Amino acid sequence: MSRLKLFIPLIFFAVLSVFLYRGLALNPQELPSALIDKLVPQFNLQKLGDTSRILSRTDIIGQASLLNVWATWCISCRVEHPYLHKLKDEGVVIIGINYKDEDEAALKWLQQRGDPYSFSIADRAGALGLDLGVYGAPETYLLDSGGIIRYRHVGVIDHRVWLETLEPRYLALLGKTSQVVSIDVVPR
Repeated sequence: MSRLKLFIPLIFFAVLSVFLYRGLALNPQELPSALIDKLVPQFNLQKLGDTSRILSRTDIIGQASLLNVWATWCISCRVEHPYLHKLKDEGVVIIGINYKDEDEAALKWLQQRGDPYSFSIADRAGALGLDLGVYGAPETYLLDSGGIIRYRHVGVIDHRVWLETLEPRYLALLGKTSQVVSIDVVPR
């Protein structure tokens, strides 16, 4: 029995190694979401820059769109921002969720860098983000015209991500086929 006790740490280490090895093989960009094919959660939050306007789920229903989680404290959001402008220029509808941020800082950030969003939802406490299962910014949800979440992307949207992952899905929601569009990104 005492010899068996000597092997317990070795067995524990072997089991732990299997879990760690499995974790290293996972793609962090492919975080599962329980909300795929479900309606965006209900919310009642102020519009960024207009505290008298309360937005809800009905404000994002009606057309296929990207629901983009962003914040001024997010370094990756700075990398993604110029590409969002290019998508807006190509006619892609983008709705922002300003996540756990201060309005003044967010409005200044948009004024300095430009605003690619149709509008931004001020999610100061992160309640909507919590309901969506947001891990951090940036994250983007592809919504159909009924407000159903069809895809979730964690991380920066760039040219490759758009062409390979999001554009085909977005165009399918619009009833169009994929057309390769070359978008050159020039920082604003």
